[in-house]
Amino acid sequence: MTAACPNGPTHRALAKGDPLYTSFVEYFSDDVSGNRTKQWNKHWNVYMTHQNLPRQLLQQEFHVHFVSSSPHASTTEQYGKFKKIVESTQREPVKVRDGVSGQTTRFSLQNMVEPSDNPMQSEIAASIGAKGNFPCRKCEVGGTQAEKREDEVRYSSLKDGIIRELEKQLHLACSGVAQHVKDSQSATGIKDAYAQHWIQDLISRFHATKSDPKNTKTPEEIKADLIQWVMDNRDKIYSGFLTTDGFDPTKDTPVEILHTILLGIIKYIWHNTHTSFSATQKLTYSHRLQATETDGLSIHAIRANYIMQYAGSLIGTQFKILAQTNIFHVRGIVSEEQFSIWRAVGELSALLWFPEIRNLQEYLADIKVAVVNVLDTFAKLDPSKMITKIKLHLLHISQMISLATEIYECFNAVFRYCSILSNHLAPSRNIALQLADQEGLKHRLIGGWWQDEKGEWIRAGDVFVNTWSVQLKALPKKTSRKLVRLSETLAAGALNYASFDADVQWHYCKYAISESSEECFESSWVFCKSPLPNANNPIVLGRISFILTLAAPPPNTDEGVVVLELFQVLSECDSVFGMPVLMRRDGEKTYLIVPSKNLKFKFNVQHDCTTAKCTASGVRKRKQERQDSEVTENFIEHQPLDRYFINMHAFHNAHLVRATLPRSLTVPLPIVDDRKAFHSELAKPQKKQQQALGNESAEKAIPPANQKQNKHEKRKQQHLNLGLG
Repeated sequence: MTAACPNGPTHRALAKGDPLYTSFVEYFSDDVSGNRTKQWNKHWNVYMTHQNLPRQLLQQEFHVHFVSSSPHASTTEQYGKFKKIVESTQREPVKVRDGVSGQTTRFSLQNMVEPSDNPMQSEIAASIGAKGNFPCRKCEVGGTQAEKREDEVRYSSLKDGIIRELEKQLHLACSGVAQHVKDSQSATGIKDAYAQHWIQDLISRFHATKSDPKNTKTPEEIKADLIQWVMDNRDKIYSGFLTTDGFDPTKDTPVEILHTILLGIIKYIWHNTHTSFSATQKLTYSHRLQATETDGLSIHAIRANYIMQYAGSLIGTQFKILAQTNIFHVRGIVSEEQFSIWRAVGELSALLWFPEIRNLQEYLADIKVAVVNVLDTFAKLDPSKMITKIKLHLLHISQMISLATEIYECFNAVFRYCSILSNHLAPSRNIALQLADQEGLKHRLIGGWWQDEKGEWIRAGDVFVNTWSVQLKALPKKTSRKLVRLSETLAAGALNYASFDADVQWHYCKYAISESSEECFESSWVFCKSPLPNANNPIVLGRISFILTLAAPPPNTDEGVVVLELFQVLSECDSVFGMPVLMRRDGEKTYLIVPSKNLKFKFNVQHDCTTAKCTASGVRKRKQERQDSEVTENFIEHQPLDRYFINMHAFHNAHLVRATLPRSLTVPLPIVDDRKAFHSELAKPQKKQQQALGNESAEKAIPPANQKQNKHEKRKQQHLNLGLG
């Protein structure tokens, strides 16, 4: 703790004998409507989370903290005030009470990342945006249309020259010529929305001074005065994002997966897919999607008819469903290129939603291959999108693509209710006060400490805290539960049946809790620790047939067992779906009695309907508000083929599945070997098309007189070719 701070004093001097910590915060900003109706009531909102917390806690709304909101002040303007608070904690760390040791502790703040959507991040990084010649905020890829048609396009890391370029633009503005500033912005791709206000102001001031009848200065003198004003007001003119120590907006604006993956790449693929469906294919797809096995997916109930009816208006939650399951439903009704890209994007999505990373080097290698596969399959499907969709480019160059902002989007609902219930006179102030009161209440309810007027640490009393705590009481147990012996069930044929007393009575159970703290039901697929001594494989997997617990367990015990139907994983993945295959051992049903405490985790499995040729041959009454109606509908009837796939596209427990299965069954494999030759071949028709567009634009630029002459020459040549003279 002797490293020097940027402003001079050492950490030890700032700590003043107390433990000193740095709290990294994630600064999120977005524009949100303060209304629940369709009428847009724009507010710029800022939230933050404490990045020192474990990742699973960061996915709870409780740990999202409101910072500020305004219908007038932009995100950059609000950050200027936030930056001053951050810098003040670095000069004078905040004094708090350690919740464990009880001693006084100090901390300072440091802005870590800014995970907003792509347009907001481009604004923060002073990028001209996706429509410019240089659309990327992270590198210098791009150029003029002619340069983009070349084989080698500029592609290098963005230099640390944004402020120097903005200073150049400000100096150009001091001369009073707006076109010079626009040319500079187009040539560099740097355009700061915050500095743009001052650029316009400088141009207006130059012309106002020049046209003033009392003015005695030359244009050069006016320009010199304005440049001097710029030099004297640097802190006022430049965005706080560009001047924060330890924060680089070109590197610390990570590509977050909600807008880039779900609302980006998957949305593009889904549009390309569903727009090619015929009426019959739409019905087939809807039947398949509704037949999805959802146990082990952690998704909402699938409404296949709704998804198909409103295919062009889906949201992130529905795109999550498609990313995890679509590969099983589009086979046979889409082209091979479309199927390949669904396979590639499903594999990548599962990796991006890892809740924890156990082997970083292995994970990064898998991500690299998965990203390359998505880009290659997308290029084969629609090469034009590779140069028009910035999200595909960001996916290629990003180093941090595992940050999600769904939790902030959810917190918008809290803000919206505060906006609706505000006094509407000073909405931002009223909302801030209301949310500040909520933060104070949260701090008291969890037993937080604060200093009183005498400097002593105090907290809310136990009576207050316990009054607000929720106490759940167990429901009375049913006394008429059915008793059963193992000999009366399928467990009588289990491999380890002899290890249990056949005369002991058991009760049926609804679910068991696994080691990963999830409910495992009948028909759930689980990995578990084998109870067999000297087993060749200590981990077995299968499908739960039923769950039992002792009718009269010994004191202080809650002994339960799971009767598991064993399956085996084939040594090679399926050649079409690229997923591990499950089949019964030797084609026979084999059972194993497993203590419920041996359950590791559950995972998602899908039936191989392609091989089994499952069709929508079943007919049933349609449910309407949980009641059978007189309307009938078809549904998929699974054929008796015991061949299943471990769904490697499922987000739930994806990290645990890959840590348990052999590496050979989970490692992503590159689709294209020679990528440079592959891309060059795909680029040829695009170059011709762009060249034709360039020639057409050049013809339009010809003066009207020359155009008329060229048309006359063409018509004369046509007549000569026809022999008309």
